[in-house]
Amino acid sequence: MSRDILPDLLPPGLRLVFCGMAAGPESARRGAYYAAPGNRFWRMLQEAGFTPHRLRPEQFTELPGFGIGLTDLAKTQSGVDRLVRVTQADRDRLAQAIRAAQPQALAFTSGRTAALALGLKLLPFGRLDDALRPAGFPPIFVLPSTSGSNNGNWDRNGYHAHWMDTAMTLGFRKTA
Repeated sequence: MSRDILPDLLPPGLRLVFCGMAAGPESARRGAYYAAPGNRFWRMLQEAGFTPHRLRPEQFTELPGFGIGLTDLAKTQSGVDRLVRVTQADRDRLAQAIRAAQPQALAFTSGRTAALALGLKLLPFGRLDDALRPAGFPPIFVLPSTSGSNNGNWDRNGYHAHWMDTAMTLGFRKTA
C-alpha cells in the first residue's frame, strides 16, 4: 500500500477543512501543504480572515488551533494537479475521512478538485447547492485555486472575493 505524501490534519471539532488535489512537487519535497513559493494559500488564509496572521507552510500543524484542517483528494500522489489521476479509491477515502472528522464545512481549493471528488461536472465558485452534497457531508464551498499557475487569473477574475465571502459566511471574518 502506498503511503500518504502529506498527513491528514483532521482532528475532531474543526470548523472547516480545506481539501486540495494532491501535494505539489515542492509540498512533497518540504513535507508541508501549499509550499510552492507562488502559491497564495497561506496569504489568502490571513487576508480572508481565516487566521489572524500569515503562517508558513511548515506551520500547517498549527491550523487546528484556528478550527481549520487539511487534506488532499489524492493522498498517495504528488505533482502538478492536471497530471494527478484520481481514482474511486481516492474519492472513497476522502468521503470516509470527512464523515469521520465531521467538520462544520468543507472547502475545495479548486473547482477541478471539487468536481473530481464529487463526481460532478465543473462547478461554480461559492457554496455548493445542498442538493449536490453527498450524504454525511457538511456544507461545501468551491474556491479558486491558489496555485502559482493560477496567479494570472486572480485580479482579472476577482478570485479574492470568493475566499473573503467564504470566511464571512463561516464566521471567520466579521466585517467585509
